[in-house]
Amino acid sequence: MARVHVAAALATACFGLLIAFHLISHFGLPDVGFFHFKQSTDGVYSAPNQIPFVPEESQPGADDGRPAYLLGTGKADITGPVVEINLMGYADPDQVGTGLRQRLYSRAFIAGEIDKPEECIVYLVLDTQSGDTAVRHGILEGLKELGSEYAIYGKHNVAVTGTHSHSGPGAWLNYLLPQITSKGFDPQSYQAIVDGALLSIRRAHESITPGYLSVTETQIHDANINRSPYAYLANPEKERARYEYDVDKTMTMLKFQDQHGKDMGVLTWFPVHGTSMLGNNTLISGDNKGVAATLFEKDMRGSDTDFVAGFSQANVGDTSPNVLGAYCEDGSGERCNFEDSTCGGRSQQCHGRGPFFRSKDQGAASCFEIGRRQYAGAKALYESMTTDSIPLNGPIRSLHTYHDLSNFTFQHPNGSIVTTCPAALGYSFAAGTTDGPGAFDFKQNNTGSPNANPVWSLVRNFLREPSESQKACHAPKPILLDVGEIERPYLWTPNIVDVQILRVGQLIIIVSPGEATTMAGRRWKEAIASTSTLSSTGNNQTPPIVVLGGPANSYTHYIATEEEYTIQRYEGASTLYGPHTLNAYINLTTSLLPYLHASSPHTKNPPPGPQPPIHTNTSLNFNPRVRYDRAPFFKKFGQVLRDVAPAYHPGPNQKVSASFVGANPRNDLRLERTFAAVEHLSRGVWRRVRDDGDWDLLFRWRRTSTILGTSEVCLEWEIGSTRGVERGLYRLRYFGDSKAFGTGEIEAFEGVSGVFRIE
Repeated sequence: MARVHVAAALATACFGLLIAFHLISHFGLPDVGFFHFKQSTDGVYSAPNQIPFVPEESQPGADDGRPAYLLGTGKADITGPVVEINLMGYADPDQVGTGLRQRLYSRAFIAGEIDKPEECIVYLVLDTQSGDTAVRHGILEGLKELGSEYAIYGKHNVAVTGTHSHSGPGAWLNYLLPQITSKGFDPQSYQAIVDGALLSIRRAHESITPGYLSVTETQIHDANINRSPYAYLANPEKERARYEYDVDKTMTMLKFQDQHGKDMGVLTWFPVHGTSMLGNNTLISGDNKGVAATLFEKDMRGSDTDFVAGFSQANVGDTSPNVLGAYCEDGSGERCNFEDSTCGGRSQQCHGRGPFFRSKDQGAASCFEIGRRQYAGAKALYESMTTDSIPLNGPIRSLHTYHDLSNFTFQHPNGSIVTTCPAALGYSFAAGTTDGPGAFDFKQNNTGSPNANPVWSLVRNFLREPSESQKACHAPKPILLDVGEIERPYLWTPNIVDVQILRVGQLIIIVSPGEATTMAGRRWKEAIASTSTLSSTGNNQTPPIVVLGGPANSYTHYIATEEEYTIQRYEGASTLYGPHTLNAYINLTTSLLPYLHASSPHTKNPPPGPQPPIHTNTSLNFNPRVRYDRAPFFKKFGQVLRDVAPAYHPGPNQKVSASFVGANPRNDLRLERTFAAVEHLSRGVWRRVRDDGDWDLLFRWRRTSTILGTSEVCLEWEIGSTRGVERGLYRLRYFGDSKAFGTGEIEAFEGVSGVFRIE
């Protein structure tokens, strides 16, 4: 592109970005033709024929005592810049990182066939808001560079899922819309995720050993609620009557165990939003699922330091960790309006309440509690698996393709012919949710003619006025942002989506690029199960176990049912491809199921489909780089500014803290290392007992002068919630890295507090 065109495009884009910035800132059969779907009057999908997945000959595995699979697990650090980068999730430009509460990780799980190792899958659980097109592309390219040994891992069998934490650094996503509040695309933030994910895969690959897989499930009743029950009630009454709750309470666990009986890890699926940490939090963490995973891994540390616990999302779309419900924070103490989640006609004062909502800690206590509840349920489930679980055996298969959902025509379950639409977001998208309310006068449950200031129509039309056909396609959604048709300076959201399914014996994993709501996930899983019932020898039937993991591989916002879509709360307004989005995904995934048949070799994959654009080298980036660091006059880096007290008594809200002359932590992300540590004097030797991986040790950074390049670091150890800490002598240690003025040379340094006693 000529420079004059680039300048013109950037000028137009920047002006549009500023407007949009303010607008959203707070928010076995080989014949495929075998499939004939129908939908009964109660909304249940069924198929007159079903695919036999397991061939007549018996499969090796648990039934004959031999190890069923090759298994590997691995974990690695993916913590990006913890300061000066916008957090990804709430789309609030003022929510900029100021430090670290707990490091982020990639957890990798590999399963392959004993006799055919090339028949394998890789399931990644990242402590990120979602998977992403560019991140997955970077991981796949990195795997190619690892050599022929890793050639078995590719597009078809690598799934990149996010825990949906809203407390991680942003600026790593492929498309423009999520980059707006993050001031573009930051290569350091992106590379930390890609490199860490690759390292976790390497560690999992290097740990591969013969072993067994088993699966079971339990109910966790106190870790999630439905944040859009009014929309849920739009689903057919007969369908709703089949379920006890308006969210799924089921946690499914897959256990990895080697041939000698050693447990290697667990992978769980349970739906709850990563929004326990509130929109005013500026410390990086993995939110409640990061807490759950760390608690489980530490619990297993005594028996196995390599144990990996992955807490993957499920049909998370309309779930919330704020289990006490949504209330008005305007002094009235009343519940928010049921239909549109407003207080006095506006959404800003309606907030969901976590278990410890009264704590003024940006949601930290509630976050830990929701994580603890998931961990407690998972640990109890894990301990029951010795006597109560289903061993997996049978083939491993995988499939992946890309599909353009901007204009996909297919047969609806009711027999009609329907079409999806280019991506668009409705007015209620800008209203946010009870987990994070939006701005201005936007409200949820906004259909037809939008009930908002007419100026927003002018803003929308300036960016791109949707055509009449686009409006009709998305109806009853009133379009606020026609994001799928805006290509300047590059695409705002994906129209090309990932379609991926993994199979391990009886287990089928739907890898969803969007946040499916509770009922959307139920329908999708049921459609897969009814189409792919597994039959073994004779007349015995082996029912499939179907789970849904995501948001994965890309981020396509939400997937609501058609009935929920008509209500146009946040989830419906954020369902990108129109009212038939869910049925499009169901149609695509069920039609590809023959590729998971036992007789289908790994070399037989569906056509790759249209390739999505990768914007890593063309994305805008307005995040300032680190220029230099300087210590204040007459001081040096790491010098103590405010020291600890001589002694502390553990108790409510009790903290040990010390401040140091600091440097920008973006100079070195200290991946696989730490910024902070607590050391305990034991038998004359200082031993580390806390680091960045611990929830109760906080690292805070503050710029004191941009011109002079000075900054301070504060380390805080929360001993009110500390359990099992010995009495004795302790100290805090700070690890930093400064950037020299002029040369840009990075130099490491340390700072150590005075000694204090825990009494």
